[in-house]
Amino acid sequence: MSQFAYKVRDPQGRVLEGSLEAASADLVSQRLRELGYVPIAIEAQKGSALKTDIKIPGLTDRIKLKDIAIFSRQFATMINSGLSLLRTLTVLSEQTENNALAQVARDVAADVEKGESLSVALARHPKVFDRLYVAMVKAGETGGVLDSVLVQLADTIEKQVALRAKVKSAMTYPVAVMGLVVLILIGMLLFVVPMFEKMYSELGGSLPMPTQVLIDVSNIVKKFFIFMAAGAGLLVFLFRRWTNTDDGRRAWDRIKLKLPIMGGLVHKTAITRFSRTLESLLHAGVPILEALDITSETVGNAVMEDAVIDVLNRVKAGETMSGPMQDHDIFPGMVTQMLAVGEETGAIDTMLDKIAQFYEREVEATVEALTSLLEPLLIVVLGGTIGGMVVALYMPMFNIINLIE
Repeated sequence: MSQFAYKVRDPQGRVLEGSLEAASADLVSQRLRELGYVPIAIEAQKGSALKTDIKIPGLTDRIKLKDIAIFSRQFATMINSGLSLLRTLTVLSEQTENNALAQVARDVAADVEKGESLSVALARHPKVFDRLYVAMVKAGETGGVLDSVLVQLADTIEKQVALRAKVKSAMTYPVAVMGLVVLILIGMLLFVVPMFEKMYSELGGSLPMPTQVLIDVSNIVKKFFIFMAAGAGLLVFLFRRWTNTDDGRRAWDRIKLKLPIMGGLVHKTAITRFSRTLESLLHAGVPILEALDITSETVGNAVMEDAVIDVLNRVKAGETMSGPMQDHDIFPGMVTQMLAVGEETGAIDTMLDKIAQFYEREVEATVEALTSLLEPLLIVVLGGTIGGMVVALYMPMFNIINLIE
């Protein structure tokens, strides 16, 4: 987008001057004619194309779900207030704090100004606006309820953000504690244990087995630390590469569902995403087959994705939605029964909303339970690990007389 200085003649014959931001001089001319002016001269202002912002790669260019939720709510508010679509997009591009999202808004505005529909313009940015977003906007345009759909989108995205935050909070504490345990272990094995080894070697005598084992482990870690660190990094790289493949992602998602502590949380989170996404699409007026297709791409779990695709194929063949779901263990009996009732009464979206609300509360309760359970367990692990090492180091002190030759 560049800044253009223009000179025009208004309907009364007066010459006016000003500036306008647009992708090209042709778009400026078209915009001015739409406003009733006759363009006399249009020139790009010097330095406008050289305007740059300081960006930190991977940080300032990142568009978060929270940014899109705020964008959608502001969008809905301005559309509902009577602002034109083009004017709304221009205002959003100016007031959005995220530079990358502001640039996307300018690009969308330029496409809309060329005559494209909003949904088509948004679809040009799939990394920002996924199929769920584009499909709901398209349904809102078709039904003339774009502002309502944008509000619903903002609500849906905000709930997704809240859900992610709850799951992240359940994972952050144990990961942080285990990381601290590993750092303390490495520090003691590399720096503390060698000091005691030197002291005990000067005294002579035999050491208790726990102390000797700890010293031997310390020697191994000191000797091969570089290789061990490189091996750990390689394992992480290979694991991430494996999970990025289709087979690896499916296998890892199955493992996550069967984990003894976190599996229940992963399962409930997948059900919540499925219910909330499908409910939002159906409520916006998206056809059931397209809604299931989009939902399969956004549930975030390969096992759930495969199940939804199977349901989609069987619905295409003429079956109900609840029938095929009973053949997949990932869908609890309550979900299938409530959807069966929704199909009978013609209120599937209402039932899905109730299911989503129920499992959102279940996720919250599970996170609280896991937090209360993991805190004492991790404290025991941390205290037991460090305490065991300290006891092993000081055991020879209890028999110090026998060590002196």
